[in-house]
Amino acid sequence: MSGKRDLFIGGQWTAAKNKATFPVFNPSTGEVWTQVADASRSDAAAAIAAAAEAQPKWAALPHSERARLLWKVADVLTARAKELQEALIDEGGAWVGKTMFETGYSAGVYRAAASAAYQVTGEILPSDHGKLSLVVREPLGVVSVISPWNFPLILSSRGFAVALAVGNTVVLKPSEETPVSGGLLIAEVLEEAGIPQGVFNVVTCSRDNVAAVGDELISNPAVRGISFTGSTAIGSQVAAKAGGLLKKCCVELGGKDALIVLDDADIEHAVNAATFGSFMHQGQICMSVERVIVHKDVAAEFTEKFVANTKKLKVGNPREMANCIGPIINQKQLDKIRDQVDDAVAKGAKVLCGGKHRGLFFEPTVLTNVTRDMKIMREETFGPVAPVITVGSVDEAVEIANDSEYGLSAGIITRNEERGLAIARRLNTGMAHINDSSVNDEPHVPFGGVRWSGLGRHGGRAGIDQFTETRWITLERGGRHYPPPFLMNPGH
Repeated sequence: MSGKRDLFIGGQWTAAKNKATFPVFNPSTGEVWTQVADASRSDAAAAIAAAAEAQPKWAALPHSERARLLWKVADVLTARAKELQEALIDEGGAWVGKTMFETGYSAGVYRAAASAAYQVTGEILPSDHGKLSLVVREPLGVVSVISPWNFPLILSSRGFAVALAVGNTVVLKPSEETPVSGGLLIAEVLEEAGIPQGVFNVVTCSRDNVAAVGDELISNPAVRGISFTGSTAIGSQVAAKAGGLLKKCCVELGGKDALIVLDDADIEHAVNAATFGSFMHQGQICMSVERVIVHKDVAAEFTEKFVANTKKLKVGNPREMANCIGPIINQKQLDKIRDQVDDAVAKGAKVLCGGKHRGLFFEPTVLTNVTRDMKIMREETFGPVAPVITVGSVDEAVEIANDSEYGLSAGIITRNEERGLAIARRLNTGMAHINDSSVNDEPHVPFGGVRWSGLGRHGGRAGIDQFTETRWITLERGGRHYPPPFLMNPGH
């Protein structure tokens, strides 16, 4: 396919210093899709140096000019949407419908970031001494961004768009599974939009070099902020290292999200929310519904209709609009899903539908008779498996929903909005949605979780706070008096 496959450093397309490349596979076919530059630690350091050199000039641009350029990025992305969609299908195994959503949403990420450039506000504080006392927000400097494979275009863009808007420069390392749609094509879009050289840089690397490149992106002294989206296991290490270096860090991690279906729920609406939330993109979303908690009074009706709706989902070539269930990203991830299902069945769970796979295509699966000692109830699945748990009360539903190390998102289905809001306040999650799936996002909202689901927030004003530093600046106007022993002329 067409397009650049080199690193993008300082506005130039360049091979890795050692000329190494690595293969990127199409998960639908198992075939090598392309070869991409395999960066080393020295390549990452070069990208950081380029970003550091470009940052003062970028920050000095009028906010309106940074906003104009980001709006232009959205326009270029929209014009190249078909090309990006093709890459998302071939590289990430994404259903064509998902890619159409992803390109459209990503354009909105840049437009929202453009508006953020106008919202970097400060304060004027009162002063005991009559000073002009200012609180201002200024960019951190260089921000490194490490992004995942599941929504590569959206999550790379969200990781850095606001950071750019407020005057930072960026080095992006996309996932080794999706380096093109999550990085190199984005660099092409920003280059075409006229983002100045060095402001945005991309380093791609294989799994073999991730540890060294990632360490450089965190520990290099020129990097003052880190944006990470990915697994809890890696994200906790990133946050710990960044914290030890006293660097700002925003980590958006995994989830074990619950959808609570109450006894007064609209069952058709609940089934639709559960089907979408559990199986969109094969369940490979941090916000996916991974536990469906249903009140006993509606459990039989809900489960019957949920299984029937799940059986309608077609598995196959994601280029075909009818096939909304595509492949799992790789064999390692499929093995993890299969292990969780096998563990659940061995401990007494019942498979109501699905449970099988062909190659990397795993059937959408519904389980019942699940218990909390099963892996499927404790570990993040990141696959098309929905355990259904029956409860007898709201308190029990809340207790089970909160019985997790994670705390990203949740959904609550009820006809009583006041009841839904009260339950939402009791859930230990960063986000909660009444009468909707747990899968929700908008470019300007404070997106993020609590506990093992993350630290910090992306998006909107929260993103501005995340990627700027607060400073206090005063202008003395003669009202402050020093003690006499310190004065040249004590009597004056």
